[in-house]
Amino acid sequence: MAESIPDTETYLFDPHVPFLKKFEDVYDFHYKKNTVYRSFLKALGYSRKHSFSPETIPLIPVRVFKHGPILPDGFTAELTFSSSGTTSMKRSRHGIAKPEIYEKAISTEFYSHFPKNDVIILALLPKYEENPESSLIWMARYLINNDSSGLSGFIQNDIVIDKQWIEQIVLSGKKLVLFGAAFGLIDFMDRPNPFESVSLEVIETGGMKTHKREMSKEELRNRMSDYFKIPLSSIHSEYGMCELHSQMYAIGSEWFTTPNWVKVSIRNADNPEQESEPGEEGKIGIIDMANLYSCPFLLTNDRGVMNKHGQFRVLGRWDKENMRGCNFLIDTEV
Repeated sequence: MAESIPDTETYLFDPHVPFLKKFEDVYDFHYKKNTVYRSFLKALGYSRKHSFSPETIPLIPVRVFKHGPILPDGFTAELTFSSSGTTSMKRSRHGIAKPEIYEKAISTEFYSHFPKNDVIILALLPKYEENPESSLIWMARYLINNDSSGLSGFIQNDIVIDKQWIEQIVLSGKKLVLFGAAFGLIDFMDRPNPFESVSLEVIETGGMKTHKREMSKEELRNRMSDYFKIPLSSIHSEYGMCELHSQMYAIGSEWFTTPNWVKVSIRNADNPEQESEPGEEGKIGIIDMANLYSCPFLLTNDRGVMNKHGQFRVLGRWDKENMRGCNFLIDTEV
């Protein structure tokens, strides 16, 4: 195997290259070049000779990023993202060695659901804007800057929507995509709906656990449907995190699908090398090929469930942290 994956952007995102082929090449690269991941495997008693499938490969808990960015030997970060949180929290830090791969992951999946020339994007992301290293803000700004109409942008809850801007959107014939953090959307719905004359789609992202009016995903979707006067089929969710290059979308439902370069599995919380059966709750595991130059094999602390169609649903956070291999992260500075 070469020291890097040739023609990276084409190879990683090409739907004609079988996922298993990408998996084998990327795993081989990381065993050779990723000191942190290789040490994790060795702590579990595995050598390079051990053969893994995407369903059984050990996934390193994402909290390893709290020790700092993970980069394969010979690579440096051009961008660094940090997770949200209070100043007293130790935040995850994700180094992006090749921003063009990050951009490709964002645009390929987002525009597959919301075609570039058909939409105007309005981002409502309070609190995230307070973090200068927010990956979510970076993503939203990238999509906004890609809109040649000049009508896309950010919005704050306390700003009055310009009626002339609304008229321009209507005249453009495009859909408005309101991309908002869940807690921001809850607050937004305290004001009169300014988008009644616009063809609207809503994408919500982020948790609500710190919000004074916490509600379930189903309650939020129903409330947005009533408030914006749009069907549930026009209300979507985005799932991503600081430690990933890629995002996943639940279109018109609570069930997420993955791009061709990502595989999600639900792992048994007591034995995360074992995949849970459809309908059985567990921890969400992610193989993100776009994480080629950080770490593609990650176990989140999110609770989820998979259906028989290969779609997954996010059910909240997993509280128990008593899994095989965790001592490697507790006892080892990386």
